[in-house]
Amino acid sequence: MTTPHLAVLYEHPDWFKPLFSELERRGIPYVPIYAGELSYDPAVRFFPYPLVLNRMSPSSYLRGHSQGIFFCREFLRYLENVGVRVINGYDAYVLETSKCAQIEIFERLGLPYPLTRMVNHASQVLEASSGLQFPVIVKPNIGGSGAKIQHFDRREDLAGAVQAGTVDLGIDNTALVQEFLPARDGAVVRVEVLNGKLLYAIRLFPPKAGGFNLCPADICQDEKPPSPERKPVVEYCPGGEPEKRQMRIEPYELPGAIVERVLAIAKEARLDLGGIEYLVNDRDGHTYFYDVNALSNFVTDAERILGFNPYKVLVDFIADLISYLSSRQAAGPVVVQKKA
Repeated sequence: MTTPHLAVLYEHPDWFKPLFSELERRGIPYVPIYAGELSYDPAVRFFPYPLVLNRMSPSSYLRGHSQGIFFCREFLRYLENVGVRVINGYDAYVLETSKCAQIEIFERLGLPYPLTRMVNHASQVLEASSGLQFPVIVKPNIGGSGAKIQHFDRREDLAGAVQAGTVDLGIDNTALVQEFLPARDGAVVRVEVLNGKLLYAIRLFPPKAGGFNLCPADICQDEKPPSPERKPVVEYCPGGEPEKRQMRIEPYELPGAIVERVLAIAKEARLDLGGIEYLVNDRDGHTYFYDVNALSNFVTDAERILGFNPYKVLVDFIADLISYLSSRQAAGPVVVQKKA
């Protein structure tokens, strides 16, 4: 039996079945590592798998696995320190678990994004909204699948929520207060990148007041049913079987300038793999970036929508990395001699 060179760090039990199936079809052995129950010894400076694919989700707290979110940050740092090649490693994961860090990426690159303020207490939310054009959203710093985003049409609505104590800043008590921009044609664009190149782009047309979970995969189901007591701003998932999908999804050819900006974001974020989202603001016709997803599930029914299976391309990338790491391992350690 071939010794596995690949480990897959994951948390959701169903999200990666298509990946696992493609690895098995190609005869690539792998070891799944469940992030919800994990430990390591920092004194052991060796890891048996030279390549790790990080598929840890920041929405794992919705499934009772919040311990995995913070622990994986430490684990990924350890893996890189002991020489493991991690696909979407420590830096990418820090970005995935911090909307604040994503905004910093946009700032450093000089890219437009919705006006945003950062807060760490609900008492600061109303003041932070001053100068913003309503509607606004309060977006937890650690989100995932659009979780816990709250939408407020008017300043009075936001003030009422603050007074009622219903503003939720998320599991790290940090949130963004952000302008909610009207998307032209009601559409947003998700761009998937892999290894510094464009993989594909799709336009998504979510239903009005349908929520913020724009995952285009049929495996991104809600973790709990909608509450009849409040506006369904976060419960909607556009997934479902292709014939039952409630959200229109279509392939999209990106303008060259947008491709350059997307790839610059991926490079700055040190993303090997991920999705970047933007919209065209119907108020001014300009493009605004608003989200970076290091864990981005591929669109369902991809071969029909895109004309190819992105999991095959991802596994090609994995196979190439395994081959490279194996050849380097076979060559032995490089000895650097000091000059006399």
